[in-house]
Amino acid sequence: MTIAHGTILGGLSTVPNLEAALSGYRDCLQLEVAEQSELSADLASSWGCPANAGSRYAALRPKSGEPCWMRLVEQADHPDFKPTTTYGWAAFECTVEDVWHWPKVVEDAGFTIVGPPKKLENIEPAFIPMQVLGTGQEMVYLNEVLGDLPLTDLPRAHAPVDRIFIVVLATPYRPASLAWYRDAIGLEPGEDYTLPYSMINDAFGLPADTQTIISMVQGGRMPIVEVDDYPAEATVRARHAGMLPPGNALVTLGVRDLDACNADWIAAPTVREGALYEGRRAATTIGLGGELLELVEVNE
Repeated sequence: MTIAHGTILGGLSTVPNLEAALSGYRDCLQLEVAEQSELSADLASSWGCPANAGSRYAALRPKSGEPCWMRLVEQADHPDFKPTTTYGWAAFECTVEDVWHWPKVVEDAGFTIVGPPKKLENIEPAFIPMQVLGTGQEMVYLNEVLGDLPLTDLPRAHAPVDRIFIVVLATPYRPASLAWYRDAIGLEPGEDYTLPYSMINDAFGLPADTQTIISMVQGGRMPIVEVDDYPAEATVRARHAGMLPPGNALVTLGVRDLDACNADWIAAPTVREGALYEGRRAATTIGLGGELLELVEVNE
């Protein structure tokens, strides 16, 4: 299977109890467990999180076989973490077959609905989003794609819950983050949208009609990162010393050539085995929003 430069290979979230989280992702969302073990000290250190060595984790993949993994790492909750109020990865957006099915079943599986299905304002109705929080307060969007945008192709689902097709980044300065993804990773700034973003307005207690500017980072017509402007009240995410950020913790993208990336690596690129890596070189860097970004070398 050809994997294009910039393809989202995975999203990693922290959860307080791995078995409870698996009952949601595996049994409800119908993702398949590809790997389940404990994190090696080397991999944890490559993320700058040495205290996560030995943490229980699982990697899950959609039934469609798409090369995209949802990874869960067991880690104690942080008392100061509140979703959608801090910089870093804010959400993983998955494409689903039938968004109207999920409100009936997700809450029984440990998810909390924070945004029921609805059409977006000020954006062509290319998809219907729904937002849920998992047991680690990680945000997952379940989006039913209806069509493409003028400059962006959106993937249709071939499983009840399919691949992550957009990752959402909260950043202190959106233009600088867009430039960083262009200059460091070789991705392209895409369209800007202005809309009342209910997740942000609710989290900060803002009027419902408050407008937010969001921008896309793309690879050609493929969406990758949604970069959101956050209010001045947003803060750096609190985290346990030496451990992963709570909630949506890390994103993995495929790139053509790690040596061509203009990034500062936490640890030198190295070949890794197992789910997601499959014998390819990988390395992790930190973006301008404090986000952990892991890059894996793939061939287009």
